[in-house]
Amino acid sequence: MLAQEQCAALIESMFGVTTSDDYRPVAWMGRYPVDVTTMLVGLHVAAAILTAILVAIGGGSILAYLQFDSAAVWSGQVWRLFTYAFVHAPSGLLWFAIEMYMLFVFGREVERFIGRRAYTALYLILLVTPAALLTIWGLWQRSALAGSPALHFGIFVAFATIYPRAELFLRIMTKWVVLILAAIYTLQLLAYHAWSDLMVVWTSIGAAFLFIEMHGAGPELPWWDALKTRFAPKPKFHVVPKLHSTRSADPDDVYTSIDPILDKISKFGIGSLTANERRQLDRERERLLKKSD
Repeated sequence: MLAQEQCAALIESMFGVTTSDDYRPVAWMGRYPVDVTTMLVGLHVAAAILTAILVAIGGGSILAYLQFDSAAVWSGQVWRLFTYAFVHAPSGLLWFAIEMYMLFVFGREVERFIGRRAYTALYLILLVTPAALLTIWGLWQRSALAGSPALHFGIFVAFATIYPRAELFLRIMTKWVVLILAAIYTLQLLAYHAWSDLMVVWTSIGAAFLFIEMHGAGPELPWWDALKTRFAPKPKFHVVPKLHSTRSADPDDVYTSIDPILDKISKFGIGSLTANERRQLDRERERLLKKSD
């Protein structure tokens, strides 16, 4: 917390701006921040408790209307595209607890880095995209889905894309942890010919990785940069009106993205920065030096 406050103070003293609200908690409970990740964990836990109560009193049949079913979606029950992730079977509550811990730890770091708006968009993409693809898959083979393991594994993939060199279990870097878990997950599903589940897992992995890369927070990938350059719109020349030399015209709003980069340095060292992040820091440093001359 002290390192975060020092980073924020450094930004305010260097650039004369405050941190964007997008990188701050949604609310506070006393001294404890409440962010989007905390709210999601609370929502999933409440859904798991309600599910256990329904099963205990014999109302488990209600859950059948919340799980994803491609045939039911095609018949108009579109809410299943969203509710399936909140159906947590009581038999798997131990793994569910581990899943919520992982979401709380890694989800908060992703949210702090990319901001709560982008984080909310990422979560919705990971929630809806696999279900939408399974709906199309259902035209050939009926498919079903319940629970959120693949969704929250995607959040961990997003964390590993931002912090690929951060050391976790037994001092193994996150990028290797993701590759190991993805390989185990894939082999398990291949062994049982669970093709739809395999598609869900790799859709979550790909969506999380591409989302972070599109926000410029992932590792430097020459092929990705070349692809973006190829499909980027060509610049159009236009007359730029003369700007008056006032403080409001200075594009200080871009500095709000420096706070999560400094937070990353304080936690994992400057070696954890990607080439894009280093270039961004260098640009702001040179801009500061020019302003001070």
